[in-house]
Order: sequence, then structure tokens, then C-alpha cells
Amino acid sequence: MSLFRSVRSVADGLLQQQYLCNRQAATTIFLAARLGKPLLVEGPAGAGKTSLATALAGALQTRLIRLQCYPGLDEAKALYQWNYQKQLLYIQAVMGKERGWEELRQDIYTPDFLLARPLLEAFLADEQVVLLVDEVDKSDEELESFFLEALSEFQVTIPELGTVRAKHIPFTLLTSNNTRELSDALKRRCLYLYLPYPDPEQERAIIALKAPGLNRQLSGQIVEFVQTLRRLPLKKSPSIAETLDWARTLLVLEAGQLDADVVAGSLNVLLKHREDVERVREQLDGLLPEVGSKEQATSPGEIGLPSLSITADEEEGDQEPVDLSRFNF
Repeated sequence: MSLFRSVRSVADGLLQQQYLCNRQAATTIFLAARLGKPLLVEGPAGAGKTSLATALAGALQTRLIRLQCYPGLDEAKALYQWNYQKQLLYIQAVMGKERGWEELRQDIYTPDFLLARPLLEAFLADEQVVLLVDEVDKSDEELESFFLEALSEFQVTIPELGTVRAKHIPFTLLTSNNTRELSDALKRRCLYLYLPYPDPEQERAIIALKAPGLNRQLSGQIVEFVQTLRRLPLKKSPSIAETLDWARTLLVLEAGQLDADVVAGSLNVLLKHREDVERVREQLDGLLPEVGSKEQATSPGEIGLPSLSITADEEEGDQEPVDLSRFNF
């Protein structure tokens, strides 16, 4: 895996994976790669934290290894487990031979009997990989002390084998939805990046990349409506992925613009809780007037990207090419 050569190369590489980032994000990612430090990425659910790791692995042409955190996750499940079945078969195979327990123990507690879990798998990889510790805030606080050793020195201790050091320091991302406060000790060992929901210009650019074919007016209306919903006290605000699903849904429905019937009939694609759908439907007449017609071209160029041009299919006559050349790092 070759590291990024510059801040701009970060944006270039991510854009080739259809992931848009601004200058601040690109700079932080570049520094994390160059300094060999873990990157802690916080932000609301659905803001693109996990997909950033996927895009980085694609941009760097390497594997993504993911450790999904959850309550009750312990060191063994994150690091390694012994293959007890294989150990038992080995013991049965040598039964009857003149072998003491200490000698037998040395035989079965070797790397041949080790089942590497995500963290150890990343450390033992023959090439540098991207390691994603996803939703670290969902893990128990006790696990953080384990992460401190693993992600500061990039080494772990296995009692039966001793200290295992990473063959190659993985490009490590930890993501958090801020469900609990992480320890200062863990934060000190990481560079920090906060990913909010995209602003209107960036979200229009994302739609242009991921859902080509939408006319400029409808794309602008979708973004304004979604941005309005995120200001409401909903149980779950629409994520970027849900916005894209809704945009593609409106394409399938051949909607030319937003109106009450179209929105009411497709809200379940955008919102995933019954209470949220009902609340928005009740307020729909008041929300729709806030959606304006955006006549300007949908362009990621205003948010900070390298040169690239994305052209919709010729059948979509009202979609203009998306020009990304106006933003230069």
C-alpha cells in the first residue's frame, strides 16, 4: 500500500471511490497516514464515517479489516481465540506417547492453533491494511485500556506467546456516534476528525455523483427538504445513504419535482421510524413551502475537490455535466 503523497492526493483518491471530502478532512487523513497515528472519526450516525474507511481502502488498494464494537465485546473476541477443537484433536493424536504436560502445552499454544480476530489479523497481515474499529463508543469502557496498548505501540500481549508486534502499522480508523464520552487517554493517541452531515452544496454534489439523472430542480429540492428534516426533533434523522435511496426512488417514480403526494408516498424510504413518518406527514404542508427550486447546476466544485467531470447519460437531457474543477487544493 502506497501512502498518500499530498493532501490533494487524498481528495483525488477518495473521489475516485465516489467519496467527497473537504480540505479539513483531507488534511487530517493525510496527517494520520504520514504520522502513523490512529484517526478518531466522530459524528452523527449516517454521516459517512464507516464508508470513509471503505473508500480509503479502495483508494489505497488494500484490504479493509473491520472490528465491529458492541456491548460485551472483550479482548479475546477482538484479538484472538485458541482453536480448541484443533488443540483437542492434536492431544488425542499424541495420546499414549511419552509426553509430559509442559511439552504438550508448548506444542498446542503456538501460532498454528491461533484464530486471529480482526485486530490481530491486521497486525499479522503481510501488507499494510486499513483497520476499522467501528462504533468504539458501543464497547465497554474496560476495553479502552486494551486499545491503548494496541493502538499506541501497535503491539499486543498474548500470555502464551508473549508480545506480538504489527508487521506493518495499519491505517487505523476508530468511529464513534458519541453515545458515550471516550477516555482522554484514548483520544490523546489519535488524530481527531468530526464528520457532520454535509452542507447543502456538498449533499447536492454527493447526489450528483451517486444518483446521476436527477434534474437540477429536483436535486436541489431533495437536499433542502432533507436538510429541513434534520432540524426537526426526529427519532432518527435521514442519513446520507437514505437521502441517496430517496433520490433513486424519485427517479424510479419519474418525479419531476417534489409535491405532497410524491413525498407522502415515499417517506418510508427516507425515514425509518413510524413516529417520524407520521410527524413529518402531519407537518408536510408547512415543510414543503420551505423547499425552493435550485436552478444552479449541481456541482461538487464548490466544496473542495480536484479536477474531474461527471457526465450523465445522454438520455437525461436536463442533467448538465458536473464540473469539479473549480475547487483547487
